[in-house]
Amino acid sequence: MKQTMLTVGFFLMMTASILAQKSEIFTTADGAIRGYDPVAYFKQAKPVKGEKKFSYSWRNANWYFANQQNLDLFKSNPEKFAPQYGGYCAYGTAAGHKAPTEPQTWTILDDKLYLNYNDEVKSMWDKDKPGYIKKANQNWPSIKDKE
Repeated sequence: MKQTMLTVGFFLMMTASILAQKSEIFTTADGAIRGYDPVAYFKQAKPVKGEKKFSYSWRNANWYFANQQNLDLFKSNPEKFAPQYGGYCAYGTAAGHKAPTEPQTWTILDDKLYLNYNDEVKSMWDKDKPGYIKKANQNWPSIKDKE
């Protein structure tokens, strides 16, 4: 019985890990980009938590918005408002891997939203954003469905 429970537990952990790793969009139990409204970064210049009553499913992830207007804007052009690299860390993507992000570590550059792992990583990212973006753009097609 104990061996069976261990085997089932191991299988569930591996399955969850594999499914999480293959997601093109960084998502948690709170939704894409931890439940924050991607449009708010552009319209309010700050991270704003979305509400479940303003939700939209796009690219197999649930996105949440602070209000109906932001939801409508996203629905009309998701590519414009969605964070680059599926919301994974831009610095990590430049390094060739996916890493989670924190909504408070963000940048808008050339009308595109980029997120980072934490404040320390964001300060490294800030030292050469154009160079890291170039590397991340090269790496993203090969890693977006992996890790």
